[in-house]
Amino acid sequence: MTLTESGAGTAPPSSPARKQESKRTAGQAIQALLLRLHFYAGVFVAPFILIAAVTGALYAISPTLENITDRGLLHTDSTGPVQPLRDQVTAALAVEPALTLNAVDPAQNLGDTTRVIFTDPSLGESERRAVFVDPVTARPVGDSVVYGSSGALPMRTWIDQLHRDLHLGDFGRYYSEIAASWMWVVALAGLVLWIRRVRARRERRSAGWLLRPDRSRPRGRTLNWHAAVGVWILPIILLLSVTGMTWSKYAGEHVDGLRSALSWTTPSVTAKLPGNTDMAMPAMGDHAEHMGGGTQSGPASNAANALLFDTVFGVARANDLTGPLEISVPSGDGMAFVAQELRRPGQYTRDAIAVNGTTGVITDKLPYSEWGLMAKLTNWGIQFHMGLMFGLLNQLLLLAVMIGLITVIVRGYLMWWRRRPTKASGLSAGKPPRRGALKQTPLIIVAPLAVASVVVGWFAPMLGIPLLAFLIVDVLVGVLSRGRATPEPAAPEKAEVTP
Repeated sequence: MTLTESGAGTAPPSSPARKQESKRTAGQAIQALLLRLHFYAGVFVAPFILIAAVTGALYAISPTLENITDRGLLHTDSTGPVQPLRDQVTAALAVEPALTLNAVDPAQNLGDTTRVIFTDPSLGESERRAVFVDPVTARPVGDSVVYGSSGALPMRTWIDQLHRDLHLGDFGRYYSEIAASWMWVVALAGLVLWIRRVRARRERRSAGWLLRPDRSRPRGRTLNWHAAVGVWILPIILLLSVTGMTWSKYAGEHVDGLRSALSWTTPSVTAKLPGNTDMAMPAMGDHAEHMGGGTQSGPASNAANALLFDTVFGVARANDLTGPLEISVPSGDGMAFVAQELRRPGQYTRDAIAVNGTTGVITDKLPYSEWGLMAKLTNWGIQFHMGLMFGLLNQLLLLAVMIGLITVIVRGYLMWWRRRPTKASGLSAGKPPRRGALKQTPLIIVAPLAVASVVVGWFAPMLGIPLLAFLIVDVLVGVLSRGRATPEPAAPEKAEVTP
């Protein structure tokens, strides 16, 4: 026997064929792990994502709905020259003489009303009271509670809080944090599975097939549409997931800590006048939607502050603050007025300026161009999440994505239901993917995955805790299944046939 003959039918350990086989085995093991993760998350976490999608669809179009339902407060049909800002503020003070003046949002366009905002101790967190004034007649047209730095009126606030916590307070925030923490995991796992499925079809290697359902396979129609629509909405879903986590309770705290450590925080303009060593006026930051804005003085100084708004407003406009503004009153002696551009539809910059109301001298200035790149990206991402970055187009895009996400989830549950045993008696659920993927995965892959899971689970607890629960449940199911399993009877031996 020759050396060649003795090695026939086998490949040396370092041969390309053996390496290719090892690579294929690792890829199959990873695919099986992702499939099982996608399955568990799809069954148990998808309800939270579904609720977030439904409420998010309402949240996306809430600015437009607000413009329709509250048109009487937000707009006026009066025409003519605009009255001085001090007269508009004075008219609002007559409506609420006992409250502390907090800020003023001058009318931006013809037909808009001016908001004169007060601090009201009877209201909840992040809520203020606003008197809406016709800038042409300087007469109040109504008042309402406004929420956050965007000044959401009650209808939009109700939708906002529905999307945020289902009106259940801090307990309800767990739902939205679970949805935001898991949405990117489910989406990326599904993308990898779909790519491998498409590549397995030798006649279709073009990336374009990732974006279209395969109509030539009727039996897989639900899966094809589930995956294709998921790819269509994937970029927006990832953005919404990341920005949603920054608003969350636990992951949000870690995000804030990371941004602070990396100097990615939103810069602020200094409100103190020269010679004063007190506070800096924070810019209306990334999460100011759920925070009250501005500063406060006292009812006794309301009339005096009202006379200075025209000076501050003029200085702000002369220094290129051309967008919608909120002018905050000084918080006390030795403090300046602060004017900052608001987060409004179509507004991409948020310049800020501090002005001595008595002299009109600029004491500090913070143009948006001086913000760091990460601070700008965070601001734009959150503004897009709120449906304000591109106005109505932004809102319609988010609405379409939420509808697409709903169809993806519904099709996922439909596939799960169709996997149930049809001959079983009683109600039965769909079967999970096959077990044993973790045992087949090489240690060189399992170890980094385990470390990454621990780190990500610590950073986002509402991802880590369910992931640990999935693992425990999966192990218990496996143990119980082996305990109930009965060995199949051995096949009868065939009788030997003698010649």
